[in-house]
Amino acid sequence: MSYGFSLDDVAFLRSGAGSAALAECAALPLTAATHIADVAAVRRLAGAEYAAAVLETLVLRRKSVSKLDDSAGWLFTGDAMQQASASAVARHRASRLAGRDVHDVTCSIGADLVEIARRARWTLGSDVDEVRLAMARHNAAEAGVSPTLLRADALAPVSRETVVVADPARRDSAGRRAWKPADFLPPLDGLVGAYPGRPLSIKCAPGLDFAITPWAEEVELVSLDGQVREACLWRGFGASVSRRATVLRSDGTQWTVTDAEPDELPAREPGEWIVDPDGAVVRAGLVRHYGARHGLWQLDERIAYLTGDTPPPGVRAFRVLEHGPYSEKSLKTVLKRHEVGRLEILVRGLDIDPDALRRRLKPRGGAEASVVLTRIGRSPVAFLCRAERIPNAG
Repeated sequence: MSYGFSLDDVAFLRSGAGSAALAECAALPLTAATHIADVAAVRRLAGAEYAAAVLETLVLRRKSVSKLDDSAGWLFTGDAMQQASASAVARHRASRLAGRDVHDVTCSIGADLVEIARRARWTLGSDVDEVRLAMARHNAAEAGVSPTLLRADALAPVSRETVVVADPARRDSAGRRAWKPADFLPPLDGLVGAYPGRPLSIKCAPGLDFAITPWAEEVELVSLDGQVREACLWRGFGASVSRRATVLRSDGTQWTVTDAEPDELPAREPGEWIVDPDGAVVRAGLVRHYGARHGLWQLDERIAYLTGDTPPPGVRAFRVLEHGPYSEKSLKTVLKRHEVGRLEILVRGLDIDPDALRRRLKPRGGAEASVVLTRIGRSPVAFLCRAERIPNAG
């Protein structure tokens, strides 16, 4: 369970004494094996009253490094850090708000707010949680931005004529993922009703059924380094598309596909390559549009795998070595013939657990391969492939 920070904790952590304690404790190992010694050191340097707050802050700062840029001096709660958008994703969303007046009505510890404030004309952040708001004030100062901050309920408007940005909590009180608008906190429908006629940018879970958010003029799915991170519902931005998939990479490259592009795509015999589209493309329902852009075709019109003779640039694609009807016995024979010992298994359209199947196959050998299992029509098919990273164009 995460430590529950108080306003007094935040005030200490922001003070000279707190900053000194955090700096002196920063080199502690903070491992399970050193826990008792770490706690003793923190209590000695920070005092018993604030030891838990210092220790939790050190742990969260280390966790934040892989997610948030330049966050070494930030303050977090465990839940807020977990929910915060990765910096690359937050920057992308903020880029669409550049030059606008923006009110982040659920600003939390300020991860999105900082990126918005760097691009917007004027930025207001508010939250009902006083502790998170105090942390946002500290984090904004650390980042060198100065948004206006105040305590307010997201469902009780305190601004006019701004774009409204929100990131409702996406888990219900039992810890389950929220898949319905009413399960978010604050509820999606409540947010929409509270800001009639205002431009909205609302982050939500990628697994939400977007058919039940008819007010959203555009649904954007965003992935980072192959992992779908969020969906964003846009209203009031003059959208020319209704669905968009944005694919981001940590190296700064990105691309987008939308439903305004052609989607005429045949289903034909397998080509030289199998392409598994990025999860954002699949979740956004844009597999056909993506395939048409790159001259690919489908193995089966109901399956998201694509095939072709030239894979798109910058993707990890699967060069087909051989393929045929799937059965465990026949697949085991193929793996033995190719002396495959290191095996990756990808599955779409079949009820197969890749890990359980790998254990049953017991591959042995020095070669490495990928197996793509799917169906064409009603028939299960196996493709033995070699995974390759395709260079970016140019």
